[in-house]
Formats: sequence, structure tokens, C-alpha cells
Amino acid sequence: MIYTVTLNPSVDYIAEVAQFELGSLNRTTADAKFPGGKGINVSRVMKRLGVESHALGFIGGFTGKFVEDFLRNENIHTNFVKVSEDTRINIKLKTEVETEINGQGPRISENQLEEFLKVFYKLEKEDIVVLAGSIPGTLPALIYKKIMTVCKENQIKVVADVSGDALKEVIAEKPYLIKPNHHELGELFQTEIKTTDEALEYGKKLVEQGVKHVIVSLAEKGALLITEDDCYVANVPQGKVLNSVGAGDSVVGGFISAIAKNKTMEEAFKIGVAAGSATAFSMELCTTEKIEDLLPHVQVNKV
Repeated sequence: MIYTVTLNPSVDYIAEVAQFELGSLNRTTADAKFPGGKGINVSRVMKRLGVESHALGFIGGFTGKFVEDFLRNENIHTNFVKVSEDTRINIKLKTEVETEINGQGPRISENQLEEFLKVFYKLEKEDIVVLAGSIPGTLPALIYKKIMTVCKENQIKVVADVSGDALKEVIAEKPYLIKPNHHELGELFQTEIKTTDEALEYGKKLVEQGVKHVIVSLAEKGALLITEDDCYVANVPQGKVLNSVGAGDSVVGGFISAIAKNKTMEEAFKIGVAAGSATAFSMELCTTEKIEDLLPHVQVNKV
């Protein structure tokens, strides 16, 4: 089974405003509400690609109920720990430019954290855990490392789509897959990465440190997959970018779904890139149909 971890889920309220004026009354031309959080996005993408997962994390209040009900309506398994305060609301304002206002999230007690961690002691060898997103301030900064230590002891694969200090911590635990963009990769090595060759060089350093697979997003320049045996580069299909939220999560969801179906690394990488592009070219997360439309336009080559 695949388990996705979202420590600080949200209700994402997407509001479109034709011409936003600060300090004035603005009316939406369209709006929508979705469950938010990187791990949740991964679960939703995998479900659309026919792969089951369990969504883990903390939820509370009427907003938490919205998140859980929404996922259950999509037939996604959930095992959230309930907390007393409301799950946060994140505002995605789409106007001349895209603006985000993210809530802080609820407080989490030590008892609630212990209840959450119990799940990982019950996982089995063939399971996969996806750690995605930031660590809320009410949780220990080393929580991802603690989860990975438990998984490592039980030979459970860990995928980590995190950034900053959390990314440094998980690398030391030798995860199965990480997915930094070129900015995050540069921050790890205190440098600025401008070219595909530079990204390849530093991605290989991570594999040398024990990371099994590294996917590096290079924006319009495409993406890299670096493994212990091979390196691949993929282009990004042509299309109009409508949505920056969830594209990276879709890469992870597409890649892990393909691995779960015993696809080759090259095939999984191609599907991941197509899924990420399909989300970027849509107002919401990718659909299976959109991914299939884009697959012929993704070229993967060994480097």
C-alpha cells in the first residue's frame, strides 16, 4: 500500500477576479474549493491513474470534515488524526497575477502526534510512504526524520517532496526518491543552478550520498531523472500554463503510480512529466485523459 503524508492539510479556496483592487470591494467571476496539501494532491492524482493510497495527516473542524468528505467521495482511503482546531483555509487569488494567502493551521498535541506515528510501526516491507509539504510550527522540526527512521528499520520505501531544512534532513536518511526543483537543488549545495548540465552534476551528488532516485524540475527546460544506473532528460510539452498549484505533486503521483504498476524507470518518468504538465495546463489537478493526450509529446532520452 502507498501512504501519503500531509501534516498541514487545507481547504484551498480558488477565487478568480477580473481586476483586483486593493482596498475596494471585489467580486469573483468564478470560484472553487478543493482539499489542499501536497500529499493529498499525490493521492488524488494516483487515484485518477488507478492506484490506491491512504491519505494521512491531521484535520479538524468543519474545514477538516470538508477535506475528509471530499476525498471519500473520490474513493480515496483516509486515516487522519482529528485535532480540536479547524483545518486551515488557503486562498488562491487568480487575477492579473496569481497571489496566495496561506493559513497557519491547527495546533497539534503530543498525544495526537503519538497517535499519528503509531501508523508507521504497522507498515509492511512492500509499502511506500510519500512525505510531502512543509512541517507546521506546532510539530517537531525532525518529524520527517523520525518517520523515515521507522520506515528504514522496516525496509519501507520513502518518497520525499519537501524543501529547505526538511529536505536536508531526509537526504541523510537515503530516501527512495526526492523531487527538488533546480532552485531547491542549488540551495542544498549553496550555488545557483542555471543549466541542465549543472543540475545533472549536483543531482548525481545526491545519488552518491545514498538517494536512490532524484527527479529535478527545470521549469521550461524540462526535467531530469537521475538513478544509480542511468540518467534521463525529458522535455516539457507545449501548452498554456493555467495553474502552478499541484504540478510538482502530479509529477510525484504520476511517477509513483507507474512504479506501482511495474513500469520501467523511463516509462514512470515520462508519465510523471506528462502528469505534471497536465496539471499545469488545467485549472485543477490533471485528468487521465489529459495525461494520455500529452504522453506522445514527452520525449525521454538517456544522458
